[in-house]
Amino acid sequence: MESTRTPVPDIAARTMRKAYVRLVPLLFVMLFVNYLDRINIGFAQLQMGEDLGIGPATFGFAGSIFFLGYMLLEVPSNLALHRVGARRWIARILVTWGLVAAATAFVVGDTSFWVMRFLLGAMEAGFLPGVAVYVTLWFPVQYRARAVGGYIVGSSVAAVLGGPLSTGLMTSLDEFAGLHGWQWMFIVEGLAATALGFVAVRAMTPRPAEASWLSPEERNWLESTLAAEREALGGSRHVRVREVVGDARVWTLAAMFGCALVGIYGLLLWLPQIIDGMGDFSEVQVGFLSALPPLLGVVGVLVVGRSSDRTGDRKRHLSVVYGASAVAIAASAYVPNQVVAYLLLCLTGLFIYAGNPLFWSLASSIRTGAAGAATVALVNTIAQFGGLVGPWSIGLVRESTGSFTLALVTIAVFLVAASVIAALLRFERLPRQVDVADATGRREPRKEEIG
Repeated sequence: MESTRTPVPDIAARTMRKAYVRLVPLLFVMLFVNYLDRINIGFAQLQMGEDLGIGPATFGFAGSIFFLGYMLLEVPSNLALHRVGARRWIARILVTWGLVAAATAFVVGDTSFWVMRFLLGAMEAGFLPGVAVYVTLWFPVQYRARAVGGYIVGSSVAAVLGGPLSTGLMTSLDEFAGLHGWQWMFIVEGLAATALGFVAVRAMTPRPAEASWLSPEERNWLESTLAAEREALGGSRHVRVREVVGDARVWTLAAMFGCALVGIYGLLLWLPQIIDGMGDFSEVQVGFLSALPPLLGVVGVLVVGRSSDRTGDRKRHLSVVYGASAVAIAASAYVPNQVVAYLLLCLTGLFIYAGNPLFWSLASSIRTGAAGAATVALVNTIAQFGGLVGPWSIGLVRESTGSFTLALVTIAVFLVAASVIAALLRFERLPRQVDVADATGRREPRKEEIG
């Protein structure tokens, strides 16, 4: 009798398509709101700098102190996520960071501005690595870079739409109910995160075994595949904290991404003011011109993510995108034509954001379980030195030299370092598809490895 059992590839494709459609759009919206609340101070500074007397160095320090709060609570937050569950903990993060972001509307000077940025970082701690850990509960390694790219592109889209949205709020609501436009921007965009937290509690399915939207056969295939991968990563072995801290992969990956973050956050937070210095533009025009570099970054994320999944390579792709972005941003600092300089900044955006899903895919593939949560959090915590150092140092350079030329060159140096470290990364190669029994009892063949 001819078998009616579904072939494994059909189960895989069908299950992953359902998981992607169900989960990735929600995570995308979360990342969109997350980055909107991170980068909107760059647009707020166009107004609040004059209203509150905040100069470039003070603004740069406010951009950096966010990462101090973030770093202090990153590892504890991710360990709490492992105990409480991703759905509840990520929802908590969204609600509390949204309230702090909205409260930033009522700062009155340097000190209160610094305090609110520090608290924002503290409340947000654990969000990105927490989402990365959540993705490992749903997407086998073969499908992970595409899934990570699908949601992390929300940060680039936030940078694309953040300019027009933020400056539009600032312009249209200025003096409404006696508040400045930049105040309304913080209130509206902050409360959006809080509302999303309540949505997350209902919409995030904790794990495949509880997914009523998958068939029993699909749930079995996904659980079996993920369990086999966890075993391949040593999921049943207890990992001591000192093993995580002493793992050279943690430190090299963190050093690479930390150098990259100097460029990523340097471009995100300072791009509106760099563009504002290129000509006599209105706030809305600055917002729209600031949208093109991250828009090209969306293209870069999608193209590079697909290429990386297809070839099984992460490291060379990372090295190329960081190296290319270093060349583009350094060239933008010296070309005399402002149009060409702007186009080079757009090219920087195309490459610089493309490395994000590759980093998160590598970081989340080192370990699994509680050790995996601690590892991802530690990697991201160490890497945040780039966010801590970048915005403040660029503000100091800008204030002391009166231009962004040396600041852009500094960013390029860090991106070159990121490119070199990426090329030298040494990871044990992980199986693209491990041997697991499907719902029918057939076993999948072991396929090409990924590293």
